Amino acid sequence: MTKNSPAAAAEHWTGMVPVDDSALAVTDTGGSGVPVVYLNGQFATQGYWRRVVAELGAQWRHITYDERARGRKSKRSADYSFEAAVRDVDAVLAARGVDRALVVGWSYGAFVAAHWAGRNPERALGAVLVEGAQPHDWLDEAMEQRIRKTFRRLNLIMPLLRPTGLTPRMNAAQMAECNIELGRLARERELGPVLDGITVPVRYLVASGASLGSKGDEQERIRASLDAVVARNANIKISAKVASNHDAILKKDYRAVAEAVREIVALGSEAVGSEAPTNQAPTNGARPA
Repeated sequence: MTKNSPAAAAEHWTGMVPVDDSALAVTDTGGSGVPVVYLNGQFATQGYWRRVVAELGAQWRHITYDERARGRKSKRSADYSFEAAVRDVDAVLAARGVDRALVVGWSYGAFVAAHWAGRNPERALGAVLVEGAQPHDWLDEAMEQRIRKTFRRLNLIMPLLRPTGLTPRMNAAQMAECNIELGRLARERELGPVLDGITVPVRYLVASGASLGSKGDEQERIRASLDAVVARNANIKISAKVASNHDAILKKDYRAVAEAVREIVALGSEAVGSEAPTNQAPTNGARPA
């Protein structure tokens, strides 16, 4: 692990960051620009962000990493919980000597970004949430069974793909539990208060159409929940709704992701967290007490 010195932090660095019983593969482009930390989809890798990173360019400091047992190098762990994923953001930032950063998360990573920004208003410059962290009660018993069945089927081919880093080094049951835990965290009564309490600028980027594993208009019904979120909290806005779907958004609409990052930083880093608008009083979208 690199030393947390200004000199080391200013240099491009790739290596392993120990955390708990695991270690994470991290890439830090270094430089003196605004630090941006990218948080991956549930079973995705840091490579998914390459187009966004290239679009923003060298004037930003880009920090990407693979979560536990993801990618080709990050190590296995006894803990694949959501709380571990949130803690790992702090571990990576500490290892790279970064005090304040803008977090950008896609899908599962958007949930991690929302929770981290809400818990760390003094450290979060803002958050960009790409196709995730949308409060909706989509998990029921039938969905749980559907998730478990899907991952049992995938378990037949996952061993063949693991050496490439395209699938995590987790078994089917572990992957299913991660997905089910996310469904519980997505419930309006769980995620709603997290979003209502955020005091730094947040920009959502929303896709269109279905995604892998979704049926009918499931995805659009989930996205519709953001109207009430935006109505309740003046810090949160929808930056854009793009034509690509959930799975392709980082590939096809990376420019829109980069624009949302620029939009937050343009508000002024000095104002973020201290002078950002406070939460509005509940409107028609407010949740009953």
